[in-house]
Amino acid sequence: MLSIAVITVGASSVAALPAAAFPVGVGPVPITFNLNDSNGNWFDSGIELFGGKSLAVAELPRLGTSALDGGIVPSIPDGSLALPDPGTLGLPGLGKLPTGGLPGLGGLPGLGGGLLNPAQAGNMLNLNLVDQLTGLASDPTKAAPSLGSLGGVLGQALGLDKTLAAVQSLGASKPEAKAETVKAEGLLNQFAQQVSTLPVDAPISLDSLPVGLDLQKTLDDLKKFAVKGPAITASFKIAQPNNASLHDITSLIRPEGAPFFEQMGAFAGEDSTQLTEPGLYAWTCTIHPYMLGATVVDDPLTIGLDFGKNLQVTSRNLTVPSSADVIQNLVKIFFTATVQNNWQKYSTTESSSYNPVFPPAPILQYDAAGKPVLIPNLDAYYDKKFGFPKTLDKLTPPKTPGVGEVWVDTQMEEYAGKSKVGAATKINVEDWTIDRKISGSSINMNNPHNMWTDQDYKYLYQTQWFDDKLSVFDRSTGQHLRTFQVGPDPSHVMTRTDNDKVQVAINGGTDVVELSPGATKIERRLPVGPADAPPQHPHAFWLTADGKTTLTPNVNPYDATVLDNETGTWHKEPTGELPIATGAMSDQSKFYMADFLGADIACVSLKENACVKDGKKVHDARIDLWGNYDPVKGRTSSTAPWGGLTIQLPVSPDDKALLAANTYSATVSVIDPKTDKVIKDLPCNAGCHGINFGAKKGGGYYAYVSNKFSNAMQVIDIDPNNDGNISDAAVVGQLVVSSTPNTKVEGTITGANGFGGQGVLPIPLVYNGWSQKVPAGWREKLTPAQLNPIG
Repeated sequence: MLSIAVITVGASSVAALPAAAFPVGVGPVPITFNLNDSNGNWFDSGIELFGGKSLAVAELPRLGTSALDGGIVPSIPDGSLALPDPGTLGLPGLGKLPTGGLPGLGGLPGLGGGLLNPAQAGNMLNLNLVDQLTGLASDPTKAAPSLGSLGGVLGQALGLDKTLAAVQSLGASKPEAKAETVKAEGLLNQFAQQVSTLPVDAPISLDSLPVGLDLQKTLDDLKKFAVKGPAITASFKIAQPNNASLHDITSLIRPEGAPFFEQMGAFAGEDSTQLTEPGLYAWTCTIHPYMLGATVVDDPLTIGLDFGKNLQVTSRNLTVPSSADVIQNLVKIFFTATVQNNWQKYSTTESSSYNPVFPPAPILQYDAAGKPVLIPNLDAYYDKKFGFPKTLDKLTPPKTPGVGEVWVDTQMEEYAGKSKVGAATKINVEDWTIDRKISGSSINMNNPHNMWTDQDYKYLYQTQWFDDKLSVFDRSTGQHLRTFQVGPDPSHVMTRTDNDKVQVAINGGTDVVELSPGATKIERRLPVGPADAPPQHPHAFWLTADGKTTLTPNVNPYDATVLDNETGTWHKEPTGELPIATGAMSDQSKFYMADFLGADIACVSLKENACVKDGKKVHDARIDLWGNYDPVKGRTSSTAPWGGLTIQLPVSPDDKALLAANTYSATVSVIDPKTDKVIKDLPCNAGCHGINFGAKKGGGYYAYVSNKFSNAMQVIDIDPNNDGNISDAAVVGQLVVSSTPNTKVEGTITGANGFGGQGVLPIPLVYNGWSQKVPAGWREKLTPAQLNPIG
């Protein structure tokens, strides 16, 4: 049995897999993703790529290129399909192609004797050339090497071996195509020669090459001898023990003309979609939207791996050329999120170099004019485009301490004896030390996502987002006290200021569950939408200062619910695409929702018109985070603020500022609630996610920012000189949230120490309504203004 050798990438490696284990769909053979609660394996395709398993590769079936006929053409015995010696064609890097016949395919029914067996399909990503093809453009002081410098591996590096194999297979099986295939072989030889002087990190306009137009036309002409075969099926499985709760699968990127795929709500079981066009497909779980899976469906009669001509993005109804900036950013985010070795690791003692690795594969894209563009090496291209490697500075905390403590869910930490990931991390912000980590080992706590506390600060309420549970811990000792099954995928938890009752959003359902003070029993379930409608999937809700109104962002129907806690009645308000989190003014005049896929922030008035649009007060409005961004060309200004894939967005307790965490841009938008305009943005890290405000010693507020794919937290002072003007808002310090030798840790951390930052809970609670009830022993640390933030 063929196998892939171990490939070393720095300290990481790709484990040896049997060739048949590669997730390569050929003809009707499906690709299967097993959804999973574990880091980087959320969409598990079965192949490990630099430590991630969320990418699969498929070949577009073409009848006539026998290796790609799937079950249409009977299997051909080993060695029975003679091919000319490709070494005579003069193509560099193609000397390893077999001559005389195709070995090792007779035992693979349905492959039909074609060249691309599963191991060779793995090579389409150049996994066997990682050491030679990555890091080629990592020194910005030097020009990138030429493609010709790759020498004998140039053919495989550019995917010419794959194209040549398809051409030769077609010529051998279709005599009427022989003349065209001979011509194509010669043109491929010329192509290799003409690109040899070009740099490895720059896109190649195929039309600009002397051979370009002839080669493309010839390959296109060959397609009439090899028409498209049946679609490839991508299957998705959600089941125990990999999944403790529910998920959904929604198309994020797909080639134009391919079907959109989604469910009407979270589910467990199996579902599938058809991959009908060549190009890039990506999916997400809209309940847990950093869960990502992707497939590249390659047309064998092209050069490089196909991203498709135009791609549809599930945001703003976008259809963009595959070379668009938004596609490159989303692909970068995909490989950052799903490959643990690409996460950002900070230190308090030294700076370090951050150089994420991307597949060194050739990618065929198309520009805005519809012209083909070959990215010769995705890793080199992204190094140049995104400025890798970058320096991760040594982190230092703010000079002025905070008040009390801050809890952050380091949701991706791995512990011995736990099959599920995550912990709650306590930071003493008076001396900036990492005090405690609660792993919930005794209950196998599963992806802890968000926290809150009671009026006496006795309890820590903790949601288990990839499960169905709310757990209660002793805040002082970390001891587990009790756990309730509240419903699928509980996301956020808060307490009402009027009675200290606990509310939990059931992200995989349609309710907010309300528990008694101290969370000793479930008292009622509050629907946030119609009983006969699909599940609402409420996520990061917020409670008004008086505790009487709950505001939920409803992921599934793309709207907001304003819930009256006294009567249990509700009404809907408009938002943008996939609202995911809520912030509300202390004066209860209006609230904001992060439209995760809409690249904007929705503002909705609670009483009279309070949102601002074009200088006038209106009932509802949108704050555009792409006003300085073109999804095709990129940023229109290198200094103007921008955002996207926005998650948490709290309003400061004094109503001076709205801060919004943007995963897409790795920035925090600073917004003036008086004008509903973005003032500036501030940097955060990969997977920028959670924000909440805590008290700064002596007055004012710090905003604490968490990041999923780094082990760091930013501390923002919205008004450093306390003059009421937020234009000077700044990151005044950063913290490493990994454990130290002095940290009290429940269990043994085995991986991802400090990573997965999501929910943030500063104590004492300084938001209006909660601040007035800060208990003795804590009150003395706050200023009068912090105890009564809006007077």
